[in-house]
Amino acid sequence: MNALEEAKQVSLPKLTPAEKAELLSVLERETARVFPGIERTPGVCGGSACIAGTRIPVWGLEEARRQGAGEVQLLLSYPILRAETLAHAWAYAETHRAEIEEDIRENAEA
Repeated sequence: MNALEEAKQVSLPKLTPAEKAELLSVLERETARVFPGIERTPGVCGGSACIAGTRIPVWGLEEARRQGAGEVQLLLSYPILRAETLAHAWAYAETHRAEIEEDIRENAEA
């Protein structure tokens, strides 16, 4: 039996509803950190989340999308990007809304 099956069959039934809710919260935080192709590097773009190996910030892509840029236009403007990378950027932006909003606000004030 693998760890997931063991958790579902043995551990999970033993948890109270409050403990299950806490576990769900922990799992959400853990999985929210997994965005292939997205990285935050201190000293690069002010530490904002960027497309890995570039200085293309996720907030910049999100702001461009809000201003009407479509995925095709973004892919043409940034040939290094792939559709899959954009999908990860959108997922990151959705999961980290407050961070992205703050980055957009800070950039607008600069």
